[in-house]
Amino acid sequence: IAQLAFSGAEEFIGKMKEAGGSGDNDIIGKFGLGFYSSFMVAERVILDTLSMEPNAKAVRWVCDGNPEYTFADSERTEIGTTVTLIINEENTEFLDSYKLSSTLKKFCDFMPCKISLLDEERKVYPYKDDGTEDKSAAPLPNLPEIINETVPLWKKDPKELKDEDYTKFYQNLYPMEPAPLFWIHLKIDHPFTLEGILYFPKLNPNRPFNESNIKLYCKQVYVSDSVKNIIPEFLGLLKGCIDSSDIPLNVSRSSLQGDPNVKKISNYVVKKVAESLKKLFKSDRAKFESIWEDSGLFIKYGCVSDNRFDEQIRDHIIFKNSEGKYVTLPEYRESIPETYKTKVGDKVIYFEKGKSDPALRSQLLSEKIHTVETEDHIDPHFMQHVESHKMGDHPYKFASVDAEFANIFGTEASTGDDMKIKDLFESILKESSTDPKDPGRFEIVVEKVKNALSPAYFRVDEQMKRFSKMTAQMGNNVFPLKKTLVINPNNALIQNAFKIHEKGGRPDLVKKLCHLVEDLASISSEGLKQEEREIFVKRSQELVQDLTSYAL
Repeated sequence: IAQLAFSGAEEFIGKMKEAGGSGDNDIIGKFGLGFYSSFMVAERVILDTLSMEPNAKAVRWVCDGNPEYTFADSERTEIGTTVTLIINEENTEFLDSYKLSSTLKKFCDFMPCKISLLDEERKVYPYKDDGTEDKSAAPLPNLPEIINETVPLWKKDPKELKDEDYTKFYQNLYPMEPAPLFWIHLKIDHPFTLEGILYFPKLNPNRPFNESNIKLYCKQVYVSDSVKNIIPEFLGLLKGCIDSSDIPLNVSRSSLQGDPNVKKISNYVVKKVAESLKKLFKSDRAKFESIWEDSGLFIKYGCVSDNRFDEQIRDHIIFKNSEGKYVTLPEYRESIPETYKTKVGDKVIYFEKGKSDPALRSQLLSEKIHTVETEDHIDPHFMQHVESHKMGDHPYKFASVDAEFANIFGTEASTGDDMKIKDLFESILKESSTDPKDPGRFEIVVEKVKNALSPAYFRVDEQMKRFSKMTAQMGNNVFPLKKTLVINPNNALIQNAFKIHEKGGRPDLVKKLCHLVEDLASISSEGLKQEEREIFVKRSQELVQDLTSYAL
């Protein structure tokens, strides 16, 4: 006690070797810093101890945190040791039983030896029928409370455990969290030792990401809640505990040092997570799909950031198709009708949630051609990764529904009237741009797309769209997208507007109809901005008034 904490780690290990010890890095509990941390809250520490050696005398050791200390005879009569902390004024909160209990619970919850807490000043009374204490009765014996679990769940045989055991353990660790989606029980003793349980939590998008979800233990002794060097970043959303005696620790237990075992353990954890996901996919597809909304984000992120994980999981990544059913990329490819397989080729047609035109998706579905639903957070990165890192014999190339719609259905040759329709829309829409700084905010083309039902839709170049998303996610100014308004001259609304124009006499009505076509295309894709919505409502009201009066 008097010397250990004032020596260096290397010197201490050297002394262990001289004394016949192994001299390895297993110095937890032997170095003395844990004891000397008591001076963080105590102004004086008193230690009374009696050795089990025959004829030993009890000794009292007193120290105020300085190298000087005093020895004296002690009145202790029982074999063992008592450490008394005289708490300083700044830390009297540790004299509160709840504060002390919660602190012990946090840092000593799974120590292999029992730790009990006894509040000697507390009086315990029996309870009345209404659940309140009966303080008029004689006090009951004040018994110490065991605050730790000496055999944590990860030390037990998984074959003997039930689902209820895992969920109860999780709720004890995270009492405010909903039940986990599923879990992985880690247990290996060669070529390194590792035990633990990792849980897939139900994500809460309103709660900020917490990097301290996984607790690290060494032989059931709490070490840290920072496992960046052990658990890959993409698994940082997981919760739980891992316990290993092969993870090298510095003396303060606050950080990890570089070691080959750390890399091996990291690879093992990634492998076990991938294997567990694959097993769940094959054995219980319905459950796999039910947890996808909460787990899909970090699984796709894992594919992008870890090649080994990607190799095992990519073919099990799922997307919602046009009917809301989950499909893998191989399943999507198989779903393409034979008559369109050549045109679609290696492409995966995707539909951006909240941005793509649902009318285009519906028209593709009428031909049994599905799209996969994507979102803005991880899917752009995942799509780029899949395209640039080919696996197997068949590559994948993602294409948005608006970019591929005309290519899949094909187009007919344009006529002279089609060119007049284009000139009509250009003369009206470009001259009356809502953004005077950008009168050429989109191009206008006329395409006779076979089977097309919509009067018009917006198309954006695939590479330009991805570049814009990338710059936005990097925090840079949003790269302006050059859109193309594709007019369908076969549509009745387009034809009627053109006929009214050709007939003459109603230029205001033609102008409002052209704006309606543009507005409908915008609403079907990314929607209208606030100022655009106000203009749309005003124009729509005027258009309806004109049409109703024209009908009269």
